[in-house]
Amino acid sequence: MQKKIGKTWLGTISCMLACMLLLSACSGGKSAGPEASGDQKDNKPAEQSDVFTPVGTYPIVKEPMTIKMFAPQFATIENMDTNLFTKYLEDKTNIKIDWDLVPDNALNDRKQLMLASGDYPEVILHGGLTKEEQMKYGQQGVFIPLNDLIDQYAPNIKKAMQDLPYMKASITAPDGNIYALPQVNECYHCDNALKMWINKAWLDKLGLAVPTTTDEFYNVLKAFKEKDPNGNGKQDEIPLTGSDEMWAGNVSAFLMNSFILDDYVDKDSGTFLRQIDGKVDFTANKEEWKQGLLYLNKLYKEGLIDPAAFTQNADAVQQMANREPDNVMGTLTTALISYAYSMDDKAPRHKDYVVVPPLKGPNGVQQTLNFAGIGSSQFAITNKATKEQQIAAIRLADYLYTEEAIVLEENGPEDKGWRKAKTGELDFNGEQAKYASIPKTDKKPTHNDGWEQIGPSLRTYAYRASWVAPQDPLAPDGYGTRLNQVSKEYEPYHSKEQYPNGLFIALEDAEIAAQIKTTLVSYVKSNMAQFITGSKDIDKEWDSYVKGFDGLQLSQYLEIYQKALDAKK
Repeated sequence: MQKKIGKTWLGTISCMLACMLLLSACSGGKSAGPEASGDQKDNKPAEQSDVFTPVGTYPIVKEPMTIKMFAPQFATIENMDTNLFTKYLEDKTNIKIDWDLVPDNALNDRKQLMLASGDYPEVILHGGLTKEEQMKYGQQGVFIPLNDLIDQYAPNIKKAMQDLPYMKASITAPDGNIYALPQVNECYHCDNALKMWINKAWLDKLGLAVPTTTDEFYNVLKAFKEKDPNGNGKQDEIPLTGSDEMWAGNVSAFLMNSFILDDYVDKDSGTFLRQIDGKVDFTANKEEWKQGLLYLNKLYKEGLIDPAAFTQNADAVQQMANREPDNVMGTLTTALISYAYSMDDKAPRHKDYVVVPPLKGPNGVQQTLNFAGIGSSQFAITNKATKEQQIAAIRLADYLYTEEAIVLEENGPEDKGWRKAKTGELDFNGEQAKYASIPKTDKKPTHNDGWEQIGPSLRTYAYRASWVAPQDPLAPDGYGTRLNQVSKEYEPYHSKEQYPNGLFIALEDAEIAAQIKTTLVSYVKSNMAQFITGSKDIDKEWDSYVKGFDGLQLSQYLEIYQKALDAKK
């Protein structure tokens, strides 16, 4: 949900802000916290000093304070200095932001260069900080530990860690320190991204039900290929396709999970690990993996899998799906059917597709992946910040974790970018909504209303679901509702064996783990494609394939990931 922001807003939202500030003040309290050296005058704690107002009240500092912050410059945002949310935040907190901006597509290179050179600002507001970077620069003292600052000055962040049990584990390094704060963005349909979409119009025409087992799925694909469901008299139907370039578009992962856990769903993910009773195990050398390969090879040999699925990009999928005059696409593996179709009435084919829930395999395995968790983080305070700047910065981050800040940062001024929902307007869950978007009337490619999604923030499931949503999932603007609804068909099947998302690998192990993982993934994927397509004989060459892992440091790979799992416990 990225919406734009307007210009005249302080007056229109004053009532809302007054209420929310009162609540924030009540929850934050006004009691003094522990003393912090460098932040006290006349031996008074920082929040009772002449510098700060009490925690939970605004402005944060009594006199203007400037903090330099590193962040991306999005091409869609005109000017971060004059940006309306920047001005609002500075007025609210009394903290002036001295921007250190870099083009979004160059952020990673610039970040690494400035951290290595020592030429970095007091705060990294939005840095895409990997876990390795957090540990490396935390242990070097470049990033300061945030634990005590959060405990003393950040009630909203503390509450988030209490409400979301996975959050603290996902941001706490092996040494026990928190060096960076994430952008928590709970997304129900994202958590259930491993989806398969099937042409229900074809099923209905052929008198078939949505398949529930791998055998039923095979029979459906055979019928799609042989029984002319598009009715053009040609055998031009493509029963099953996908693309590694699409989100969760790997054509084999959905089906392999009916045999054994497979977490390689696209080119950016995959460890081929699982955990059983706390013990880490590799999946791609097991007998169940072989059974899955035999099944996939059977589909491929009989022309049921699109040969292009292993090499094509997302554009090729879209071109194939929209081929005229007749639809040729039977099933598609991807998180989003919108990779194939525009979700409007101009291209109504998308309405023909429903999702296939996880299929039950021959051994009774029926599972899917849960992608909830936190990978990289955004916000860090560096050793360039004074003690007073550290406190001010963590309190500013704490404000960015409030719902008020999220609405305004992402959607702009009330009654321009958004409004309060009216009584009777329903949200994604069919309940009374809190907010409603106001559609844009201008077509400008840029705006200067807000930050979109820059910096640390807290978008929970409840918040994301609280916006007015069409109740008809096939309405022109009902795609979000549709994604939430179909995701419910996957949630009951979340694997209990999935290796946890977002764990820290110890710094001394991170480099070798990355190297081994790259080699292993390449080996598995290369052989997988050859086994499925038949260029390698599964029965004859399986033992040789398994033996090949002996020279790929698999045992060390397992030891490193076991160590990370044990550290989490």
